[in-house]
Amino acid sequence: MRSLAAVSIATLLCTIVACDGGGSDASSQQHELIGKPAPSFSLNSANGRGKVALASLKGKVVIVDFWATWCGPCKESFPKLQELYTKYQASGVELVGLSEDDKNEGIAEFGQAHGSVKFPIGWDPEKGIAGQYKPPTMPTSFIIDKNGIVRFAHVGYHDNDQAEIEKELKTLM
Repeated sequence: MRSLAAVSIATLLCTIVACDGGGSDASSQQHELIGKPAPSFSLNSANGRGKVALASLKGKVVIVDFWATWCGPCKESFPKLQELYTKYQASGVELVGLSEDDKNEGIAEFGQAHGSVKFPIGWDPEKGIAGQYKPPTMPTSFIIDKNGIVRFAHVGYHDNDQAEIEKELKTLM
């Protein structure tokens, strides 16, 4: 219950400041998970991409993106993430989008409307996965290396994120 209250407060604050109000450089963001093993998770995708388990993606570079349907910057980031996924999937990059919405409504439609995403998107109904990753705002993306270690975190969405993420992916492939 305390976790749900914290997420509700974070959601309200995020809504007030439009998720990430900008102004900060995403590449300079630090997170307590950087350099540590990525918390494991498993869930069914909401957009027909089957079951997704982080453990099954070992040996690949993985982007785990926390987002929500009400998040304005998420609408901007999804098409950019789809572009990266399309460009690097054949090179062993996987992407998983985790919705932090309170209800499992409109999640698949969001992915279709904002970038026609082909990567799996799922719902984190109890906020258990978010509780382990601790994304400070929506969107937040974690880049995990082939050994399952979190190497980079991007908090919020910024115009230069796609180029920065692309650079980081290349160092890990």
